[in-house]
Amino acid sequence: MALIISAYNQPAQLAKALRGMLLQTRRPDEVFIADDGSGNETRAIIDRWRQEVHLPVYHLWHPHQDFRKVILLNKAVAAATSEYLVFTDGDCVPHPKFVADHAALAEKGFWVQGRRCFVCEEFVHEFAAEKIPAFGWMLSGKITGAAKGVRWPFAIIRRDTKQRGIIGCNMAFWRDDIVAVNGFDEDYIGWGTGEDSDIGTRLYHFGRPRKFVYGRAITFHLNHPPAPRGHHATSLARLAKTISSKKIRCEHGLQQHF
Repeated sequence: MALIISAYNQPAQLAKALRGMLLQTRRPDEVFIADDGSGNETRAIIDRWRQEVHLPVYHLWHPHQDFRKVILLNKAVAAATSEYLVFTDGDCVPHPKFVADHAALAEKGFWVQGRRCFVCEEFVHEFAAEKIPAFGWMLSGKITGAAKGVRWPFAIIRRDTKQRGIIGCNMAFWRDDIVAVNGFDEDYIGWGTGEDSDIGTRLYHFGRPRKFVYGRAITFHLNHPPAPRGHHATSLARLAKTISSKKIRCEHGLQQHF
């Protein structure tokens, strides 16, 4: 299993997320950090963590020009040797069983959509991976969407092909399925613009519904100010076209990185 973590210029949050990876009950076989142009502080954090984790860790980096994380995600997929790929973000602290849960949820013919709860921005500096499960924080209102942050005695799974709830910070795919749809569409530029929904939609068209999961594979999102969404309208139109056309493969995607 490969873990692919997207990152950009949030070194303090990334350090918390990587600390959470050290506490996993089951570790991935390889880790790719898809870094959309962060500075030296982020690089130093990754280098220190690499020495602690004792796993193959690959830091994929390019200069920041707008928001182009999908290029690096595709490069990570192309480089991965694992047959199953788990995606998360560098501002999300994983539950200690995050990787183990994704391994248990993997099922041929499906991709997996996990959930996230939210650590309120003013309390992010206090939050640490060692504090999970954070029931006291949930009761005090420091975490919102608390029901998504509880690892229930059993998983709640819905199998569907809906658009609602597709988020890139907690999803997993079989590598062969990503290759079949040509990976992420690199025509998506800008933060929060629908690139995750696009690949999920094309997998639906390919005959791969999702397992929409509560109570397992949990992440705690460290809230921060939203980035500009100047490309939002264009990207929404592109996603609408993907949905209506029933297309499976994007034009500018994974294939160019092999």
